[in-house]
Amino acid sequence: MPGIIVTNPPKAEAKDVEALAGYGVATVHEAMGRTGLLGHHLRPNQQDTRVAGTAVTVLSWPGDNLMIHAAVEQCGEGDILVVTTTSPSTDGMFGELFATALKRRGVRGIVTNAGIRDTVELREMGFHAWSAAVSAQGTVKATGGSVNVPVVIGGETIRPGDVIVADDDGVVVVPRERAQEAAEKSQAREDKEAATRAAFIEGQLGLDRYGLRETLQKLGVEYRTYEEHTGAGS
Repeated sequence: MPGIIVTNPPKAEAKDVEALAGYGVATVHEAMGRTGLLGHHLRPNQQDTRVAGTAVTVLSWPGDNLMIHAAVEQCGEGDILVVTTTSPSTDGMFGELFATALKRRGVRGIVTNAGIRDTVELREMGFHAWSAAVSAQGTVKATGGSVNVPVVIGGETIRPGDVIVADDDGVVVVPRERAQEAAEKSQAREDKEAATRAAFIEGQLGLDRYGLRETLQKLGVEYRTYEEHTGAGS
């Protein structure tokens, strides 16, 4: 399998990445028109953690982590490693030794739709990981692949330099050109939700705040008493 390693790809502005780090994955996903989510199958190895960073992408052969070694050299401060394989794989392609090397370079975490291992050690060292599987199955270093090329996870394309936001709810990708827009829209959504939260605390119902009673009526949904519904007492 021939491959390519692309060096110095364009990246989202650091200020926009940091702004997006302040919002949850669900907020960013909704703010972008419910796009960018990498699928429900990516689960965090840790809890109560949210990170954002710029993607360094890896396309590897299943069961082969050679290109992750090649990608480490391309990683720097504020990056998140994004690893996928040419066909489905659950092998433990990433563990504590990789995390040690990446942490030294300022990398904020890994997202992979393959497997990870050394999960306890990753938590203890504070290196954050989202993966589709956990597996002790080892890998080889024998087949070429690519680094910093567009890859696809969960039907979403991730390009090098795009923004990855990840938390307990999952992972979302923001195209680098839309990072500032996504941050602004996320803040607007947070402001709107804060007003709604305050209204709910005061006792307002979502049916009224969102105008959903009219929607129910248009859909033909009726209100009936228990007696009317069951014929009880007749």
